[in-house]
Amino acid sequence: MIIAVDFDGTIVEHRYPRIGKERPYATETLKKLIADGHKLILWTVREGETLDDAVAFCHDRGVDFWGVNCNPDEVRKGNKELRKVEADLYIDDTNLGGLPEWPQIYEKIQKGTIREINPEDFPDVGAETDSQKPRRSIWPWAKK
Repeated sequence: MIIAVDFDGTIVEHRYPRIGKERPYATETLKKLIADGHKLILWTVREGETLDDAVAFCHDRGVDFWGVNCNPDEVRKGNKELRKVEADLYIDDTNLGGLPEWPQIYEKIQKGTIREINPEDFPDVGAETDSQKPRRSIWPWAKK
């Protein structure tokens, strides 16, 4: 699996442009994911020296990424100016529902139970296709 991982707020606490304190079990979990055969991409807004610092921070802790702000397979195909990193999973502190603890992330990846959104959390989505249910939006500003 290709996994894109944010840096600030995810691997370390937010202290940009400095590097914050490592989040508990972050690099330990990333090393396990790499050992399990997953391809990790560091996916961050950092660039230049601050990006170099983030890469070095991870390298010093035994985490070397398959790609940094790019998918190496796409670069090999000649797509050097991609605007999005293509991955199977994105780990970011701004996910819907926030960032689980790193051991929980690892467990969910190993069990194959990780989902971006749990449909059960939004029972009214798709109700417009069922004529028996009134249409209601999960968006507070939408008309009901």
